[in-house]
Amino acid sequence: MYKTRKIIIVGAGHVGSHVALALIQAGEANDIVLIDIDKDKAVGQAYDLDDAVTGAACGRDSTVRAGGYEELNDADILVMAFGRSRKPGETRLDMFDDSIRMADEVIAHLKKVDFRGIMLSISNPADIICEYIRRRMNWDWQRCFCTGTSLETYRLLRIIGNLTGYSRHSIQGFCLGEHGNSSFIAWSTVRINGRPFLEFIKDKKELSNVDPEELQTQVKRAGDLEVDFKGCTEFGIANAALMIIRAVLHDQKLIWPCSTVLTGQYGEKNVVAGVPCVLGKNGIEEILEVPLLPEEQEKFHTSCNIIRSFLERAEMMTR
Repeated sequence: MYKTRKIIIVGAGHVGSHVALALIQAGEANDIVLIDIDKDKAVGQAYDLDDAVTGAACGRDSTVRAGGYEELNDADILVMAFGRSRKPGETRLDMFDDSIRMADEVIAHLKKVDFRGIMLSISNPADIICEYIRRRMNWDWQRCFCTGTSLETYRLLRIIGNLTGYSRHSIQGFCLGEHGNSSFIAWSTVRINGRPFLEFIKDKKELSNVDPEELQTQVKRAGDLEVDFKGCTEFGIANAALMIIRAVLHDQKLIWPCSTVLTGQYGEKNVVAGVPCVLGKNGIEEILEVPLLPEEQEKFHTSCNIIRSFLERAEMMTR
């Protein structure tokens, strides 16, 4: 357990500011520092967020302020939330070139400090940017990972909850692979209080016409709709980040899909992808291998190959 909880957020835009707000409302950080290339924006966001501390429901005091990368020398957690918003019609992979350029700027600063905490990355394309930074910094994989398919999994549970009328908290299951268009629902993991979902819908007359492929499409389109209608996503991913940070700070041993380095799990090596992980005080403490159907395993390999191709492209850019 940490005696102090100092969290640095790089990027004071939609996502970074909402991560800070979620931390304030949950009372999970004593000291929150915002870093942004636009220093005035970081200062303004910090003032506004610090005002929110007084009214936070948790009743705990914390400090929110703008700062520099030197703050990382004694920080517990670093959240990467830099980058521009996705444009309507864009995939996350379309953001690759801009995000790599921004990542290089951040890495130049990271090389000047001695950060020994845990890095959680959100910046898109999430799997690739996180692993690109980790490799350039030569950080241990356990303490450097990204939110992965957290949002896809949130959307899966929401959609099934709305479809069945049951609480989404009574539904278990994961989306795996890339945080992007090649992610997929691992139906073999989806259950309603222990009962396989695909079996469950066969026995419910009102659900007998449910098409799993249509549900997969809804999950994939959910983020696109948010971008189309409002120009960004921010609230869901902020709470996903909070959940992961809380699991680390409280050593919860939470099982949740995050994007991490695979060293043979699911038949993949030298690549990162969203898979169920055990989250605790050391970051990712274990990668869980859940049995996948043959068609799910094939989808997973396809997703990993897409991620791998972009990681190779990123490596070529640094030579």
